[in-house]
Amino acid sequence: MNGLKQQRIVMVTGANSGLGKATALSLAKQNARVVMVCRDPHRGELAKEEIVKESGNPNIDLMICDFSALSNVRRLAAEYTNNYGHLDVLINNAGVITRERQLTQDGYEMQFGVNHLAPFLLTNLLLEQLMISKAGRIVTVSSLGHYYGKIHFDDLHFSKRYRFFKAYAQTKLANILFTYELARRLEGTGITANCLNPGEAKTNISVYTEGGFAQLLTTLFTPFLKTPEEHADTSVYLALSPEVEGMTGKYFSNRKIVKSKPMTYDRHLASRLWEVSAAMVKR
Repeated sequence: MNGLKQQRIVMVTGANSGLGKATALSLAKQNARVVMVCRDPHRGELAKEEIVKESGNPNIDLMICDFSALSNVRRLAAEYTNNYGHLDVLINNAGVITRERQLTQDGYEMQFGVNHLAPFLLTNLLLEQLMISKAGRIVTVSSLGHYYGKIHFDDLHFSKRYRFFKAYAQTKLANILFTYELARRLEGTGITANCLNPGEAKTNISVYTEGGFAQLLTTLFTPFLKTPEEHADTSVYLALSPEVEGMTGKYFSNRKIVKSKPMTYDRHLASRLWEVSAAMVKR
């Protein structure tokens, strides 16, 4: 237990590859106790072993959760609560892009379910653990894609006409609206909530994509992309830096506060999305 008291406990979702893995590695190098949340047990174990070896930090834990089922998210939160005394930082990093319309086990459009509803539920379920920390931090990874997004309340799950990038952009917009509303609801608790644009990185975000679509995107855009290690910097900065202590409800890029899309500052929109999301996850 002494180790737990000396180290910040940071949960990183989607931590077995790409941006999530790079974030976990950087945190481990800075002596954090990292709880890696991964979908695949085998890939997760391999990533954990690599991070322990490269960082020299043995305090790396692995938890398995497939975010395409909300029951799994509830199980993850319960297991964490039963095994840890508190949580210092939650980094909502896991995300997918699906070219073809797919549904989660709960019947929701896959990108909306994994990219928005899962972190929405997980964050709410872990708030008590974050409050025990007294200065808990919530960091949610969005992207520049939010600029192209709109919340399609009339068809959130694109059942009428599926356009994968519209669906993706909606979730990245939702990440920011969620963060701003969360920050307002957490005023006075000591917990901060911020989000970020990590930039366009070489990652395996398209884990649910079938065929060669992910490979095609990588081939087309690789010359313009930076590495996950470079793009993990802002996530790690928001997780550990004393410079952002007490700062909340902000959108960051390259460690700097930047403006998000104007509609993200619409409190009515954010509140409506929150209520709709809460109903979907039965909170």
